[in-house]
Amino acid sequence: MNQKYSVLDVVKQDLCTGCGVCVSESKSTLKMGWDKYGFLVPQKIDAFINYESIKVCPFNPYPDEEVCDEDKLAVTFLKDASNYGPHIGRFENTYVGFANEYRETSSSGGIATYIFKQLLEDKIVDHLFIVKEVEGSYKYQFFSDVNDIIKISKTRYIPVTLEELFNIINQVEGKIGVSGVACFIKAIRLKQHYNPQLKEKIPFLVGIICGGLKSRFFTDFLAKKAGIISNYSNQEYRIKDVKSTSSNYSFGAYDSENEFHQMKMSTVGDMWGTGLFKSNACDFCSDVLTELADISLGDAWLDEYKLDGLGNSIVISRSKKADYIIQEGIYKRELNLQILDESLIIKSQKSSFIHRQDALKFRVDVFSRKRKLIPFVRKRIFKEIDLITKIIQILRMKTRKKSLIIWKNYQSSILFDEKMSNHLFTLKMMTKVSHKVRALKAKFRI
Repeated sequence: MNQKYSVLDVVKQDLCTGCGVCVSESKSTLKMGWDKYGFLVPQKIDAFINYESIKVCPFNPYPDEEVCDEDKLAVTFLKDASNYGPHIGRFENTYVGFANEYRETSSSGGIATYIFKQLLEDKIVDHLFIVKEVEGSYKYQFFSDVNDIIKISKTRYIPVTLEELFNIINQVEGKIGVSGVACFIKAIRLKQHYNPQLKEKIPFLVGIICGGLKSRFFTDFLAKKAGIISNYSNQEYRIKDVKSTSSNYSFGAYDSENEFHQMKMSTVGDMWGTGLFKSNACDFCSDVLTELADISLGDAWLDEYKLDGLGNSIVISRSKKADYIIQEGIYKRELNLQILDESLIIKSQKSSFIHRQDALKFRVDVFSRKRKLIPFVRKRIFKEIDLITKIIQILRMKTRKKSLIIWKNYQSSILFDEKMSNHLFTLKMMTKVSHKVRALKAKFRI
């Protein structure tokens, strides 16, 4: 490992997603705190700079060779997986469907909630370390009572951190299951690599397929758009409309008078493809399907499932243990799942693959020319992209950065919409052109 860089350099280069695992390797020289753009990042609490903590950073520019990327880590942690695909990673089986009991109260198909329940009931773990509501906000918490399983069945698009997990893990008796997005799962695997005893302590990881981590500003913006002028709490990001499509969901939150405000997300436009309020580090993550988890879960964004407002999940079992849980659930008729072809799993996250993998080389080239620090990324997925896609990438980079600056300066949804309108319009038009060109190329097989 190159000792020239520390996690503070990663933060300075805007390459941190706030997983917080580095804190546990910092010898009490770091803590997690909010930065000026609404992200949780490690901050110094001691004059001493600890260079060791970067070894567990998922965006380390100079990792050790044996753990340099997701492919290498998968060889260690998922070596017994029966199948492999260059886009999917190592896996046992791929499914689509829902959990009968938890579908209505979950963001998509309720599979994550079902998995959490089984992990506790089958004594695979004694505790879960997952995100849930805490005093009007959301953070990672230990969760051990299967009777409270319904409390953690919603998706949260707000920064959280794993910092507490490794600070107190030695004080917690029993085994722990953890859920997280790709970079968080990678950080845990790195921690387990350098601390092998944690492989038994944390025997199961649930991977949540992620379209990009959002700043706290994202929720501030949505609350204002929903009509909340004062403080907000108990926000819900994926309120289903069972009479509509799975993508036609709403955001809602309570104001200081305990009145609930709700709005359709369609009224604020595309918050994902534009990169609004997104972490810059996400543009250097090529792991679309949480390749290092025991099981990967996400939305079934496929035409044949989008019309179902109750939602469906794609499921990728990656360990024998995970696949056993799924197969048992199907046998007991607790899970309504069907085998889904690998190609359709990829199709369900097509937009993310195009952005995160196909255009990765271009973003790396752009940042390299600016002499910026670049995380180590998998060169095997590098592709050349056309001019229109390059323009879209540049527009997304600018839109992402501009959204954070404008909200920091004004914190007004009206002014935000006004000052972002030209940027978003240009990006929207170029994206439409790109879709038409791609359709023509597919039609004529160019």
